[in-house]
Amino acid sequence: MTVVFVLSAACTTPPSGPTGGPTGFEVLGTLPHDTGAFTQGLELVDGSLYEGTGLQGQSSLRRLDPSSGELEQRVDLPEPLFGEGITVVGDRIWQLTWRDGVAIERDRDTFEEVRRVTYEGEGWGLCRDGDRLVMSDGSDELAFRDPSSFAETGAVAVRRDGQPVTRLNELECVDGQVWANVWQTDEVVRIDPANGQVTATVDLGGLRPAGVPETDVLNGIAAVPGTDEFLVTGKNWPTIFRIRFTR
Repeated sequence: MTVVFVLSAACTTPPSGPTGGPTGFEVLGTLPHDTGAFTQGLELVDGSLYEGTGLQGQSSLRRLDPSSGELEQRVDLPEPLFGEGITVVGDRIWQLTWRDGVAIERDRDTFEEVRRVTYEGEGWGLCRDGDRLVMSDGSDELAFRDPSSFAETGAVAVRRDGQPVTRLNELECVDGQVWANVWQTDEVVRIDPANGQVTATVDLGGLRPAGVPETDVLNGIAAVPGTDEFLVTGKNWPTIFRIRFTR
């Protein structure tokens, strides 16, 4: 992984929100990213980087080499399914769909479909928080689901400075907290799932590669296990960035 130091990428003006958490970032390295990948989910587990992509006729589940970005495995979703967030649970992978109302459970090794379960509303982001899943649907709520049955077991409303935070998109669960992309913004927020309070807000606008249109928004965040680092990218971006949040 190429190491780079980009001073201009650091957030110089802290965004509004709670104090005490990280407000900036530093870039530690970069990886190439398929510009044909409309990134909806990103997760790094056991040395494999899993990516879910969207759009009708272009949705897929992929396995990438996290050291090179090289595609190792791919399965496409049948039309008209529109892929969304993903998360690994043991030897299985769950993949959401946007407005199709189904979550697909796949074998982690073969990517073969095991079953489908239905849910109400839209599917956006998904991550695993211990013995439960956390799911977003574009609203200001995070739903909790059983990782085996996918049944909803609870929910929490997300608030920042007392105001609802909507359009919560791709999710990453790490150290008992939930990081979320806020769709159509360059912000990521850290949420305490116990009470729904936003505990940090970071503006990643400085990461946008030159020439990437505004419609190709930031989306995709994966914690690097055993470190305080994250991999982040955007829809159809040419680059995955390895970053560390800073205060």
